[in-house]
Amino acid sequence: MNLKSILRTGTLAVLLGTLAACSTWDGMSGREKSAVGGAAIGGAAGAVMSDGGLLGTVGGAAIGGVVGDQVGKHRDKK
Repeated sequence: MNLKSILRTGTLAVLLGTLAACSTWDGMSGREKSAVGGAAIGGAAGAVMSDGGLLGTVGGAAIGGVVGDQVGKHRDKK
C-alpha cells in the first residue's frame, strides 16, 4: 500500500463517519453534535499536519472528538 491509497482510505473513513453521524443529527444532543464536529475538524487538521498520514488523521479525529465532547458538555450545562 502506498501513501496515496492510505490517505484516500483514511479520508474516506472520516468522511463516511461524519456523514453517518449527520444522518442522525436531529436525534443528537448538543454534546454529541460537538463531538462529531470536533472529530471532523480534528481529522482534517491531522491529515494536513501529517501530510495525509493515516495515524495523523485518525489521531486528529480522536483528539478533536474528545475536545468537542468536552466543549459540548459545558454548553449543555448553560
